[in-house]
Amino acid sequence: MKHLGMTEEDPYLWLEDVTGEQALDWVRARNAESTGRFATGQAFDELRDSLRAVLDADERIPYVTRRGAHLYNFWQDADHPRGLWRRTTLAEYRTDAPAWDVLLDVDALARDEDENWVWHGAAVLRPDHRLALVHLSRGGADASVVREFDLEERRFVKDGFVLPEAKSTVGWIDADRVYLGTDFGEGSLTDSGYPRFAKEWRRGTPPDQAVTVFEGGPEDVSVSAHHDPTPGFERDFVHRSIDFYRTEFHLRPAGGGDLVRIEVPEDALASVRREWLLVRTRSPWRVGGREHPAGALLAIGFEEFLAGGRDFTTVFTPDARTSLEDYRWTRNHLLLTVLRDVTSELRVLTPDAAGPWASAPLTGAVPLGTAGIIDTSPDEDDEYLTVTSGFTTPPVLSRGVVGGGVEVLKQNPAFFDAEGTDVEQYFAISEDGTRIPYFVVRPRGGAGGGGAGAGGAGAGGRTLLTGYGGFEVALTPDYLTVEGRGWVARGGTYVLANIRGGGEYGPEWHTQAVKAGRHKVYEDFAAVARDLVRRGVTTPERLAVQGGSNGGLLMGVMLTRYPELFAAIAAQVPLLDMKRYHRLLAGASWTAEYGDPDDPAEWTYISAYSPYHNLRAQPGYPPVLFATSTRDDRVHPGHARKMAARMLELGHSVDYYENTEGGHGGASNNEQTAFKWALVLDYLWRHTGSS
Repeated sequence: MKHLGMTEEDPYLWLEDVTGEQALDWVRARNAESTGRFATGQAFDELRDSLRAVLDADERIPYVTRRGAHLYNFWQDADHPRGLWRRTTLAEYRTDAPAWDVLLDVDALARDEDENWVWHGAAVLRPDHRLALVHLSRGGADASVVREFDLEERRFVKDGFVLPEAKSTVGWIDADRVYLGTDFGEGSLTDSGYPRFAKEWRRGTPPDQAVTVFEGGPEDVSVSAHHDPTPGFERDFVHRSIDFYRTEFHLRPAGGGDLVRIEVPEDALASVRREWLLVRTRSPWRVGGREHPAGALLAIGFEEFLAGGRDFTTVFTPDARTSLEDYRWTRNHLLLTVLRDVTSELRVLTPDAAGPWASAPLTGAVPLGTAGIIDTSPDEDDEYLTVTSGFTTPPVLSRGVVGGGVEVLKQNPAFFDAEGTDVEQYFAISEDGTRIPYFVVRPRGGAGGGGAGAGGAGAGGRTLLTGYGGFEVALTPDYLTVEGRGWVARGGTYVLANIRGGGEYGPEWHTQAVKAGRHKVYEDFAAVARDLVRRGVTTPERLAVQGGSNGGLLMGVMLTRYPELFAAIAAQVPLLDMKRYHRLLAGASWTAEYGDPDDPAEWTYISAYSPYHNLRAQPGYPPVLFATSTRDDRVHPGHARKMAARMLELGHSVDYYENTEGGHGGASNNEQTAFKWALVLDYLWRHTGSS
């Protein structure tokens, strides 16, 4: 049977009917087949329960965000699977058993209202921190219900701000006004399914009477507005996202009148904090008589810039090995997270209007590990919270004050035995000669996984390779909470590939691999797989691969283009039909990444790798598991459904599992997460045993 061609009718379009009875009957049948084969037996139950114990462990760090005098946390465990929104004080948090003030019990709310609520966060009004806009999702979808909540009275505000389920953007202006973007009916959303209008909504009025601040076009990705309440620097801004990487940035004058365009490059990331405008370049920018490279961070006085000044101060310059991952303000300083060959470094900068900004190291690093600033209080002081970890080093949460000391607040216990495990970094050479970094976590002195008691011996151990390669997302060496217990502790080797398309080496590491350059993502990943074999870490018969979302697309390409390199593949919430991806849910927002399949010139290179269109009847594909979610309203479950159906038609080995809730994450609570990962890891483990 010939493969699906560009002009051939798709026989599986009916599987795109997300909740259609025929499609759900097909899903239920596939779920029963796959769980009957792989989610059974004592070994699976023990793995699932072991992962659940890690996810629910009371000893986990309760990560916090500071808002005024309180530290806020959202917590899920076995007794509270939907979670508790709660807060405490710093003094209490320092103790071994903090006293938590529970603001909202999502499990109780779900029972009382007979709704499948999943927590999606809250926006708290500054500076008094009494009112919040709480986001609740049904089943974990991106779309949320928004409801106003009183933190002092622990209840939803009667006749307060309320929005029905939609992909809304809403944020406080003051106690009686919010900026709003939501589904107002026909024509109010972009082709990507996000708000096309930014409006100002006043308390006591219906949403459809909100005043339009800005209107975007249907081809835009989204439009939003936000208010900065920083005392003495109160400002309002409007963002028009033209595509995934280009944005117009506007100031909304306090006294009314037309919006003022902030004339920075559309592909740059710009932000305003107090007196400063920061611009992170995505492409080279010549301004003020100087050329700034992609990935630089520039600063200038905001009022100076509005008045025509262009004499930027360069506060970070990338090089061949170093990129800027993140930056956060404290009251008086700017904190940078820098990646050097994908390992983190932290720095503190002190602004100076008259010259270069002073720069100094900030405490916090793990060899071949990661460190990050997770919270600051820029309205208040120079406090910051950092988390450091490594593949085998459990996370440590510390509190510091710029210019002062650093104290350890919390640390995780070890969730798997890493004794006798080594972490190494290597570089593979891709087809065009580019060096591609990757990390290997494996038993000390061994080739990687599976001693005699674990299903293998000698060179060529059982290995799990993962990657992402898209949207300028950097994969860093974080603690292996799930994979550590579910793979490494069983004697397996874990490998993380830092392929192009990500942000590990800054914007150009990403832009090399968009649209017509997409093939580099797949060539890089295949190069890492071959390098693992060349070094004796594993063999194709012992090498499994796993990825989700854009990483699920990566898995689909590995299946159809490089099947000889792998023993088994798991693709989670994947994109696979690249002819129709832009017509499904949020897919239209990703054409800047992949290209437009309706453009014949762009379809030429997309069709060369689109997994759904490159399936063949010939034997030779490794076993593959597709896992997705009915409630994923970002990547349509039809991708995985249609791919599995087509493979079954062609007689290939394929398994399929679809969670009926969970959204794009594939799970909405720890029980579902444990089951999902147990299914994936057990599937790959079974298929990488001894020949």
